[in-house]
Amino acid sequence: MAAGGGTKAIVAALLANAGIAVSKFVGFFITGSSSMLAEAVHSVADTSNQGLLLVGQKTARREATKEHPFGYGRDRYFYSFVVALLLFTLGSVFALYEGIHKLEAPEALNSPMVAVVILVVAIVLETFSFRTAIVESRAIKGEATWWEFIRRAKTPELPVVLLEDAGALFGLFLALGGVGLTYVTGNPVWDAIGTICIGVLLGVIAVILIGETKSLLIGEGANPDVLKVIMEELQAGKVDRVLHIRTQYVGPDELLIAAKISLIGTRSIDDVADAINDAEHRVRAKVPEARLIYLEPDIDRSAAAQNGK
Repeated sequence: MAAGGGTKAIVAALLANAGIAVSKFVGFFITGSSSMLAEAVHSVADTSNQGLLLVGQKTARREATKEHPFGYGRDRYFYSFVVALLLFTLGSVFALYEGIHKLEAPEALNSPMVAVVILVVAIVLETFSFRTAIVESRAIKGEATWWEFIRRAKTPELPVVLLEDAGALFGLFLALGGVGLTYVTGNPVWDAIGTICIGVLLGVIAVILIGETKSLLIGEGANPDVLKVIMEELQAGKVDRVLHIRTQYVGPDELLIAAKISLIGTRSIDDVADAINDAEHRVRAKVPEARLIYLEPDIDRSAAAQNGK
């Protein structure tokens, strides 16, 4: 299955986060809440991140060159990796710093109900963005669990947006809890604790994204179920056996396959070429992202050794 870019989910998240960021900054200036400030900076980071994902999609569409003969598909992996780093630095580290600072020197909130209203509106907008990402992802994930989808997806944008939106939604509830407890108890320490919890949450999500996008960036092979289909299609015709195979995604929707195969019987050059072309056609029919296929005919030496005994 070809990988989708999830552009609709990215745009929905960008628009939602841009509006949310403005409202949170307004709330911070009115209330002085550290939770609101942490969430505002988080939303700015998320908005920038969605912009970077769109840039990655655009640059990845460039034509292949002599210097980059396999094209620029991995640009999408690179920009997703940058997004994960930004989420960690601008989101997590800033929230932890601000929370610890306010924990050491608590400050009373002004008009906390303003912050509550803004956070509730932000939760509604973020829920819309999260729902869009879920709908877009379901078309790709199939029967896999959400965790399997995040771990195994070759399309980086949707897992990034999913985790970002989930983190933003939980972060809003944490901020709402911090501001709400501060309002009820009159103790601003709760606002600082809420901010620290937001920082920890964003840090965990960022570490997961950094690990997954790094894995894609340095090169991942086909998932076991896809590899099984490739093997079956290669061996369905005149190919006797796949002796050796390597796969790697050079972009989210471009899979490289290199294999040594043994053919049935002794054949002329034309027969060998026809057998290879037929095998490539069958693989591409079942795995459309398999755009680069290199098959090398070879002798099945294990079978030859057995025949020689």
